[in-house]
Amino acid sequence: MIDLEALARHSHRVITTHQAPSGAYPASPSFSAYRGYCWFRDGAFIAEGVSRYGDWSSAGAFHTWCARVLVERSGQVDELITRAARGVVIPSADLLPTRYTLDGELGRDPWWDFQLDGYGTWLWTVDEHLRRHPADPGVDPDDLQKAVVTAVRYLSTFWNRPCFDWWEEHDDQRHVSTLGAIHAGLRAVTANPWLGAGLTLADRAAANAVVEEISAVLTREGGVVDGHLAKWLGTSAVDASLLACVAPFGLVSPDSEVGRATVDEVERQLCVDGGVHRFVADTFYGGGQWPLLTAFLAWNRAVAGDRTAALEGLRWIAAQATPDGELPEQVDHHLLAPGRQQEWVDRWGPVATPLLWSHGMYLILADELGVTGGVR
Repeated sequence: MIDLEALARHSHRVITTHQAPSGAYPASPSFSAYRGYCWFRDGAFIAEGVSRYGDWSSAGAFHTWCARVLVERSGQVDELITRAARGVVIPSADLLPTRYTLDGELGRDPWWDFQLDGYGTWLWTVDEHLRRHPADPGVDPDDLQKAVVTAVRYLSTFWNRPCFDWWEEHDDQRHVSTLGAIHAGLRAVTANPWLGAGLTLADRAAANAVVEEISAVLTREGGVVDGHLAKWLGTSAVDASLLACVAPFGLVSPDSEVGRATVDEVERQLCVDGGVHRFVADTFYGGGQWPLLTAFLAWNRAVAGDRTAALEGLRWIAAQATPDGELPEQVDHHLLAPGRQQEWVDRWGPVATPLLWSHGMYLILADELGVTGGVR
């Protein structure tokens, strides 16, 4: 029998052991393509797990790192907004990247960089953290409020622009998971008087307008197809990242028909023997099953009141840990494209292990189910 609480304790140790002095969480400390880099998206969910575990200091250090990264780029964002207002066509390379070095600098390695969801996800998680630990969140308040202004203005300007999705693919599309993250982040900030204290009335009005428009776009431009959310506007395909649009982001309510249908359709198409794939055409490392996506499915089941299904998900994730207790990015028990696995091993080496996002999602789900053994 796997000790679920022991794995939660170990997950916390894995995350905090590898956290950089700057506060950044490396996506994976050893994987060739990830080491030395922090994604806002991955890091935000990692911080949410650590915050839920009760470690306000580690989560606060991450949020302070994010804030400093954004404050240092506030002038760049102002310039981008000015150019956009003038109708200038802005190359994607000029926009903010999805990942930074652990010191908060731009990376030198080429990457599929223009992604918007990380900044919305960060706004949502920092609001969650502040509400959970109001007495001592461990964040730098001045930088945080300045960074929120920068992130809100950036997202309010560029929210509708096509960009890469969670998986660094399809930069010609507007992805519903991206819109869901932006919707959640802007909604959280405008509802939090302290977090949004630096916003002008115009900033707040623009953010609220974007929140309303994203909801309208889903209906108007094909974000809901066959009763469920779609991978991007105008397709009928689904993607496991859509789970986040239900719980936790609430782009559609977990108890709505669309919310229930989205979770059910993702499970029907992408869950095999308890493990969740990214999407049906996945070929990355052969298209395996991702523990972190299994956590999103189980999280949704928990929110919907199905504790049994959620616990099954938690146990499945725990069963994927190595003998040393490390959770990988994906496992190869059921591959969608087995003939494509070796090419990625040859390119980047074995699957990323540990993946800190996997450990962060385990902490979130364990907390949701009350089996964390956390520090609170």
